[in-house]
Amino acid sequence: MVDLGKAIASQLIVWHHLALYGPMSDVVGNLAGGCMVWLVSHARLAVQVFLVIGGFLAARGLLPTPDAPNGEFPRALPRTLLRRLQRLMPPYCVALLAAVWCALCARTLIDYPTIPDAPTTWQFIANALMLQDVLEENALSAGVWYIAIDAQLYAVLALLCAVRVWWGGSDAERGRLTALTVVLLTGASLLWFNRDRTLDAWAPYFLGAYGLGVLAQWARAARTAQRRALWTAAIVVLTVLALLVEWRSRLALAGGVALVLALDVGRGWRWLNTGPVREVVAFLSRISYTVFLMHYPVILVVGAAFYRLWPSSPGMNLLGLGVAWGVSLLAGWWLQESLTPRPQTAARPAGPAAHRAFQSGPASALRASTSNGLSQ
Repeated sequence: MVDLGKAIASQLIVWHHLALYGPMSDVVGNLAGGCMVWLVSHARLAVQVFLVIGGFLAARGLLPTPDAPNGEFPRALPRTLLRRLQRLMPPYCVALLAAVWCALCARTLIDYPTIPDAPTTWQFIANALMLQDVLEENALSAGVWYIAIDAQLYAVLALLCAVRVWWGGSDAERGRLTALTVVLLTGASLLWFNRDRTLDAWAPYFLGAYGLGVLAQWARAARTAQRRALWTAAIVVLTVLALLVEWRSRLALAGGVALVLALDVGRGWRWLNTGPVREVVAFLSRISYTVFLMHYPVILVVGAAFYRLWPSSPGMNLLGLGVAWGVSLLAGWWLQESLTPRPQTAARPAGPAAHRAFQSGPASALRASTSNGLSQ
């Protein structure tokens, strides 16, 4: 279900931005008006799927159970955070450069309010450092805010793994304190921080959904049915309390996704786990991060081109939306393939010097830092 969630959510985000950013969606108008309104208003909730899955996968790697051994923490904290950035930053930087270049191309084709202006030097630096929202600078690409938040949330969980070393006691006692800390932080986010829009540039605002994902991982990894039921109940109680305090559809979705992961729904679904459906889902999941990054530059160029050629044709602009979606998938696939390390093969016909030159080229440097999805 992790792959299915990432596959569906990434496509919804792409179509949300296709509907949100003109000009093609504006020209389509009544031809698909109801669908466009839904995509603009509701498809953005798919981000909650990524937040929950992000917490689920991060916990699987850092803290699979609350009483898990400390491993190399706290000494491993800097190395863990650096490794995370090495996974996120290469495709992120490629996407930023693509967004700047594609915006320039779009501006040369048409004049439209949703096409961003050329960035200032400070704005580009802020975006490159993933600090654009903190420094109140405009983002250069749609969705880059999420990459910054994901990095913050992962750092919070990694910091917890480091701090718990000094709590002393047995693994069981440390586990109880760890569980209590995660539940309290998740509850604080759901009940208070997530209701304050001024905090939406910081991890505490999103920690509720992320923490539900952590609890879902603990439920899946529980060694007894009693513990599994405990963590599942914690997800339900926290979600219900948050919705009673203030109804938020995004948190209802986050709680539902966490329950699906905790209960391992879909494990026995043959149609999902075998055959062509499985292959398509696995493919879309694998490229979800790079599609998330690359679709906005594609939307800018394709939208400008179709609007320039057919400024008043709903049918052609509807076709343009489909073209932009398809090219976004291709761009995401290309970037993912460029970043994926190639398996070692037999010696090349070329001599050692040529082989060394090939290995040290820019493409090899990119492939050394791969990211297989938004939440891994």
